Amino acid sequence: MVKIGYKQTDIGIIPEDWEVKQIKDFADGTAGGTPSTQINSFWGGNIKWMNSGELNNKIIYDVVGRITEEGLNNSSTKLIPENCILIGLAGQGKTRGTVAINKVPLCTNQSIAAIYPNEKYESLYLFYNLEYRYFELRSMSTGDGGRGGLNLTIIRNILIPIPEKKEQKAIANALSDVDDLITAVEKLIAKKESIKTATMQQLLTGKKRLDGFSGKWEEKKLGEIAIFRRGSFPQPYGLSKWYDETNGAPFIQVYDVDKNMKLKSDTKQHISDIAKNLSVFVKKDTVILTIQGSIGRIAITQYDAYIDRTLLIFTNYLIPMDTIFFSYAVQELFRIEKEKAAGGTIKTITKEELSNFTILVPILNEQQAIAQILSDMDNEIEALKTKLSKTKAMKDGMMSELLNGKTRLKV
Repeated sequence: MVKIGYKQTDIGIIPEDWEVKQIKDFADGTAGGTPSTQINSFWGGNIKWMNSGELNNKIIYDVVGRITEEGLNNSSTKLIPENCILIGLAGQGKTRGTVAINKVPLCTNQSIAAIYPNEKYESLYLFYNLEYRYFELRSMSTGDGGRGGLNLTIIRNILIPIPEKKEQKAIANALSDVDDLITAVEKLIAKKESIKTATMQQLLTGKKRLDGFSGKWEEKKLGEIAIFRRGSFPQPYGLSKWYDETNGAPFIQVYDVDKNMKLKSDTKQHISDIAKNLSVFVKKDTVILTIQGSIGRIAITQYDAYIDRTLLIFTNYLIPMDTIFFSYAVQELFRIEKEKAAGGTIKTITKEELSNFTILVPILNEQQAIAQILSDMDNEIEALKTKLSKTKAMKDGMMSELLNGKTRLKV
């Protein structure tokens, strides 16, 4: 039963005073184009030209590409005004169906449709409505599966719930305020992460000493610091008898190690008792390191688990060593090694090569003091990331309530 004050429509239940219109009923649109890349005089001018990958920036104030007047006049791209709604038309990845809004005049490539602004509707309201319907937009695509695409005809025929313009603006402003909060938290996280990186570079090299500590640090090879071994798993992979997703034990693989010296809350796979007897067990609070795939990710395990052969386990320490300090030091070591590597990527590493890597080691008390500072920084960053996740969830809830009139704003 539809409650009083609401009505059933082709796009669901909405307030009685709202209308349902196709985009073509209140706005027009266009697609972009790309000047020939074979003609140098078309490129490097002062006109902003946007590619579809930049849709992920959502609110567009600037873009990388630039074309000339000659490039504009000799291609199908158009210079569109600010406050157009931009929609990704093609692509097998996430771009198709991604929605953005431009805050500066610019041109776009042929994989972006632009809905022109006008006095009949609030651009930011339409932006949020279509952003919320990302998966629905992707399902409208023509063609076969992931290779399909959107086009202007499909977009012009999309049904939109339309309240009065004052209510459109109120909804858009409420969601924009939450977006501003999300942006502020993201910027604060980036700032804190930058400060932490600089602090690691100073504290882990002895360039900056903490009050109360002096004395020379020793340069030690990792093979002189700890004994380590590779994990293992019974062969061949993939046999059903190795796995037990209901009652099995956590099985750590490369993709279970995140970039913040932790494991994901649970592993992707769990193994059976048969596999456990043929694998390497790792206790909680053990330092592990990835040596294949995403090489150089280090973590301190938060739970007991078994470990794949693509990781190393640091077991016994040969000198007094704080494991948290050791983890940060190895993490910084790999950051430096990746900077030196071609393309910023370490493609392979052996146990023997790792044994000869060196870090600087202070006395245990100084290790612990440094580890505490860096841990406190990580905890602060983690708290901000939790706040960010909650704020994004709050926005999702608001969109669900506001964009179909379940909750009405006073205007």
